[in-house]
Order: sequence, then structure tokens, then C-alpha cells
Amino acid sequence: MKIDIQSPGLAPNQKLENFVHEEVEKFFHLHKEIISSEDCLSLDSSSAKENKNCRMRLLIPGNDRLATAKCRTFEEAITKSAEALETQIAKRKTKIEGRPKKYP
Repeated sequence: MKIDIQSPGLAPNQKLENFVHEEVEKFFHLHKEIISSEDCLSLDSSSAKENKNCRMRLLIPGNDRLATAKCRTFEEAITKSAEALETQIAKRKTKIEGRPKKYP
């Protein structure tokens, strides 16, 4: 799986990039067909304390998954986005597994 980290206007340190890789690699165990992950880290220009944004997109054949979060730190935003994606994948799996099987 390819992990693409974008951060317009800022340069993330290696520790932050490693944290993103750790969070995204968990999705391999949940869904085997993931092609890649696009992660965007950005700052809001507002004066609010919660100005760190994380947008995660998982490219899966048929239906991509997208989650965003805005928090005080990038680590918090990354974790919340990853948790939202885990929930989406789990929901989708239960829907698919609950369908009756088609036989030829």
C-alpha cells in the first residue's frame, strides 16, 4: 500500500510522518483491497486553539473512504481520523457479510 502525506504550508517532522504511517498501516488488517492512502495535514488560519486539520482518504476499489478531524495537535487529529475510518470499514464489512449469498 502506498501512503502519500501532503502538508501544504508546513514541513512535518519525521516523528509525525512515522505516526501517520503507524496509524494507516493498521488498515491493512481490516481491509485487504486498500490501494493507497492520501493524508493531508494542514493548519487553519483562525486564532482558535483547535486549528490542526487531518484529512485521510483510503482508496479502495469501488468505494473510497474519507475522514476529517480538527484538533489541538496533529497527533490527536490523525488518531480521530483513523478511528472514523475504522468505524466506516467495520460498518461496511457488517453490511456485506449480512447480505445473502448469490448462487449461480
